[in-house]
Amino acid sequence: MEKVAKYVIFGTRWGYFGLAGDDRGLWRSCLPGRRDYVKFRLLKGLVARRRDRAFMKGLQELVSAYYEGACVDFGRDIPVVLDEVGEFGRGVLESLRRDVKYGETISYGELAGRVGRVGAARAVGGALARNPLPLIIPCHRVICANGKLGGFSGAGGARVKKRMLDFERKMGA
Repeated sequence: MEKVAKYVIFGTRWGYFGLAGDDRGLWRSCLPGRRDYVKFRLLKGLVARRRDRAFMKGLQELVSAYYEGACVDFGRDIPVVLDEVGEFGRGVLESLRRDVKYGETISYGELAGRVGRVGAARAVGGALARNPLPLIIPCHRVICANGKLGGFSGAGGARVKKRMLDFERKMGA
């Protein structure tokens, strides 16, 4: 039996944001952009889906507050489903979600060490590139050991990563 995804696309100060999942939790999020682009990225490959404006209403409010400048912790209270990322990826994403707070950054190598894989910075980067829950699991907060941004697979690439980090530094100050 195929899983049916509930989804919602809603406006924020930065553009439209998308959430998809089911009663177990959140499967995917899509960073702000044009509505049609967000819908395409969010629903790509999901055959069975149903729009639900009330889906994760509390999370919708938190996401909107974040883009208004609130210091929002998307920590462990939001149920997430990481079925598609594998054991290593799950460890990376769970550590990042748990340990790196609003306005903080961590290096790829340091995050690798936290999941018991010292020297696996590139593998961490690969796991982050497959993060199905950007913002909720803050992959934008992972940077290179030399302070450079590194990559970012979210819409807008490194430019958006820099904007998010600058925004958090400014709002958290």
